[in-house]
Amino acid sequence: MWYFKLFAVLMTCLLLLGQADGSPITELSSAKRRMKRMTPFWRGVTLRPIGASCRDDSECVTQLCRKRRCSLSVAQE
Repeated sequence: MWYFKLFAVLMTCLLLLGQADGSPITELSSAKRRMKRMTPFWRGVTLRPIGASCRDDSECVTQLCRKRRCSLSVAQE
């Protein structure tokens, strides 16, 4: 008689495990991802020299990012 109870419990656990395994995990879209923020310490340590590639002014030592390169002057073409 206890075999039936054990069998019922095991089948219930397997059924619930299958349900949990089949649930989809939603991916965050690129628009919803948060930009990584650096602390002032790491910002100062990782500043890039003149001529290095950059994405914005905050990445360069000179604080001037022109044409995706750290620049020394604003009017450099």
